[in-house]
Amino acid sequence: MTEKLLHKTLKYYLSFSLLVMLLAAPLFYFVTQFLYLEEADEGLVLLKKEFIENSIPKLKENDIEVWNKLNRNVKINKVQENLKEDTFFYKKYYDTLDVENEPYRVLVSPVTINGKDYTFFARTNLVEKKDLIVSIIILFVVIIAILLIGLFIITKRVSLTLWKPFYETLEQIERFEIDKNLDSKLTTNNIEEFNRLNLAIKKNTLIYKSQEEFIENAAHELQTPIAIFKGKLETLLQRSDVTEEQFEILDKLNDTATRLNRLNKNLLLLSKIESKQYNILEDVILDVVITNQLDFFKEQAFAKNISIATNLESGTLIRTNPFLSEILISNLFLNTINHNIINGIINVVLDKNSLIFSNTGIPKSLEINKLFERFSKVNPSSKGNGLGLSIIKKIADNNQWNVIYNFKDNLHIFEIRF
Repeated sequence: MTEKLLHKTLKYYLSFSLLVMLLAAPLFYFVTQFLYLEEADEGLVLLKKEFIENSIPKLKENDIEVWNKLNRNVKINKVQENLKEDTFFYKKYYDTLDVENEPYRVLVSPVTINGKDYTFFARTNLVEKKDLIVSIIILFVVIIAILLIGLFIITKRVSLTLWKPFYETLEQIERFEIDKNLDSKLTTNNIEEFNRLNLAIKKNTLIYKSQEEFIENAAHELQTPIAIFKGKLETLLQRSDVTEEQFEILDKLNDTATRLNRLNKNLLLLSKIESKQYNILEDVILDVVITNQLDFFKEQAFAKNISIATNLESGTLIRTNPFLSEILISNLFLNTINHNIINGIINVVLDKNSLIFSNTGIPKSLEINKLFERFSKVNPSSKGNGLGLSIIKKIADNNQWNVIYNFKDNLHIFEIRF
């Protein structure tokens, strides 16, 4: 399952923030608790210091009982054995005012009054301070929650703004086909990485365009010398003084020139299709186009004793370029004949939704990944140039049709869905 880059980034931000909060909240609590107790202990020590400095000089032994009655949280008790220094501890005492047990922080410390040893007892109520700590922690959690929500909203908004050029470029790339969108305009922005991405796309588009122009120009320029070369060969073949050995050499050269001429025409055709030179559309009756070519290809199939059966829906109308419709049918017939077997069969089925060519051939499925690649041959020994299926695919793409290949019941099936 995939997810958007922005959502994934925000998820990491949010996870990190929650982790920090989960770690910070208890840490904050314990630190606050520690500081709170330290503050309470310091307050008790100050009470003891104030008692020693201000009360002991005036206090008489007979006054201790009265002192204890008058002071609620500070007492003078009998000396405790083994008490040699200040000791702090927790203890709960019943509070008559609140009518409940409340926690106290207690200090007991040895003191000397009029030359006699006593125990100084002081306590401070922790309830109010504990309530303060809880309030602080709640406030802390609220602040952190507000920060997290704010961080999420701000980050999302900022990220959307920052990533907007990327998503615009991505949308164009999704619609982008290098052979159709040579003039695609990408958004310019002030983010270096996105501009580098746009620059790379533009650079490769220009390279493709220059290659396309080179192929088209080269194919044009080659037409004349190939035609002259082929004409000279045919002239030599017709001479009476040519020996049998020379005739064989010239005949092979003529076959090679014919293949070269066909390859050149196919490359030029592909280049013109890609440059949208055949985008003038008309209503074409496809069953008529097939019927017009049927006799010619039956003669081609006769050499392999291949039978051609047709089932054409009369008046099948499609919207396409007339010339490309003829090229499409021609290449489909050539493909089914060239890659067929002796005594094989070809079935042609046409209706308003699809055109299906099926034929016998090698008894296994073809490699679909390479099937429509240029110069890809099913049979390396084939005399074809490997452009037939590429032209079929290009014509289909140009008309926004789908080409589907299947191998079923020992038949290779090519279906074009309109």
